[in-house]
Amino acid sequence: MPAAASQTIAEYLNALESGSAGAVLALFAPGAVVYSPLYGQQPAAEFYPALFADSSSSRIEPLNAFQSLPPALAGAAYFRYHWTLANGQLVVFDCVDIFQFNDQGLITDLRIIYDASETRRALSELKG
Repeated sequence: MPAAASQTIAEYLNALESGSAGAVLALFAPGAVVYSPLYGQQPAAEFYPALFADSSSSRIEPLNAFQSLPPALAGAAYFRYHWTLANGQLVVFDCVDIFQFNDQGLITDLRIIYDASETRRALSELKG
């Protein structure tokens, strides 16, 4: 994984934890897509405002990072996500985010992988 991609993943996790849609979206290429177990497939520009509207805070506990074999511009982050919903309910789960990058090191495709059974229930309670 090129240094730029590795740095982008670290910046992404920090921005996700901070809850700043602007900081997160600055790491994505125009037209980038996010695939989420809860929110489905969405443009990044729609996904993060929706996620942060449903959140009151997040804490990221990094566990590992992985790189792709050349020539792919890809990498993955494995972390424990401590997600506090807007209603104060805390959901903690292990997550793997798989990133695809363009030549400029911007994220073009993000696939989020985790067991959504608990988060789906908690989000359903939030949405009422």
